[in-house]
Amino acid sequence: MKDFANASFPPETIGIMKTAMDGAVATLPHPVSSASVQSIAETILRTAQQGETDPKTLERMALLELQISPR
Repeated sequence: MKDFANASFPPETIGIMKTAMDGAVATLPHPVSSASVQSIAETILRTAQQGETDPKTLERMALLELQISPR
């Protein structure tokens, strides 16, 4: 993943990001592509790195970016 080689998060933030990731992926129709999973993960990482800690907000941001990003 780009731009996250030196990212560091406390355990509670990692748990929040996992919750957001699981929620976002669960909303997608199966089969979920690896590109979609990577896009969601990158958005969650980037948004959490900017200080967001609400799992629902992280999930929404990831899904919104997935919708508007070119494929």
